[in-house]
Amino acid sequence: MNLKKEKVLHVITGLDDGGAEAVLYRLCCFERQNSHIVISLTGRGKYADLLQKAGISVFCLQMGKGFLSIRGIYKLWKLINKIQPNVIQTWMYHADLIGGIIGRLSGIRAICWGVHHTDLHPVKTKFSTRLVARLCGIFAQWVPAKIICCAQRARQVHLQLGYPINKCVVIPNGYDLTRFRPDENARRRLRKELGIAENMPLFGMIARFDPQKDHANLIKALSILKLQGYTFRCILVGSGLTEDNGELSKLLNDCTVRDRVLLFGSRDDIPDVMNALDVHVLSSAYGEAFPNVLSEAMACGTPCVATDVGDAAVIVSDTGWIVSAQSPQELTAAMIQALTLLKNNADWTIRQTRCRDRIIENFSIEIISQTYRKVWRESKMSA
Repeated sequence: MNLKKEKVLHVITGLDDGGAEAVLYRLCCFERQNSHIVISLTGRGKYADLLQKAGISVFCLQMGKGFLSIRGIYKLWKLINKIQPNVIQTWMYHADLIGGIIGRLSGIRAICWGVHHTDLHPVKTKFSTRLVARLCGIFAQWVPAKIICCAQRARQVHLQLGYPINKCVVIPNGYDLTRFRPDENARRRLRKELGIAENMPLFGMIARFDPQKDHANLIKALSILKLQGYTFRCILVGSGLTEDNGELSKLLNDCTVRDRVLLFGSRDDIPDVMNALDVHVLSSAYGEAFPNVLSEAMACGTPCVATDVGDAAVIVSDTGWIVSAQSPQELTAAMIQALTLLKNNADWTIRQTRCRDRIIENFSIEIISQTYRKVWRESKMSA
């Protein structure tokens, strides 16, 4: 007997290239026991076309970023009343607040908020973001039936803001392990393209150029590594990581590692990049919740060195190395440990297998989809 699919309406702040947006996309594409509709409060971004190609209906309200409009809110109210969803799943603070309140006023009680932020530092986090987060804390008792946090650290931070403990659950990000998987052909092909020998130890970091990602921390660690006589290369991939970035070029020159670091800007073959690396490094200083790049690298069998930000330690566990943020010395020490282990093929192969196994057992999109379905059911019963 075919059961009628229930409607899950996703309301998200925007559909640009970001962690929460990527999780929404993967969840809607994989979770087919329900019918999914997406509303972006702002524009189409990267994911609107991708969602529509996957058969997901997308509506964009074209509100300005950080600004609300009466017209946009009215459009949202009309869409919710037209769609009549069984569950509303919101993503990120502005969507949690606006989507949640308008959803409740439309008579929908099964509302699940999505929290994808951890660090609300008064200097490093925009005032508007902190304000909306605190407003959400005020409304959290009334608006959502459940609050889904993407990381243990996110849950801890938001409990301190007044989010009710009985509503907060942790569902980590989930990953498509058919896309992110070990691929020796991709490794050889990309290394040949980059001009990097198969036996050359290769570090890499996939992250946009942003103070949060603290590329200076990594580059200083690479400088120490070079001064200590180690042979290696490092590739940096992400928006802003190009030759015309004057700040980055100066940093590379000042640290005398320009000959060791290759800049590749944004790429759309991230699984291939992860396979080409020996070690993925995350040097972030703050602001991470559940860093996707760590799980994506590990799913490809690539061990990671990461700073202790967000849930990085939860993801990596004992398969890699976790160090203090903003400490090039600690980062260098961990990279040396990785290089030492890399020399032993048998031990390194075991390490690679453990990396992928950890993602399979804990963070596959199959497991995460099941957990979302469970919470959606519970939100309907508790509403």
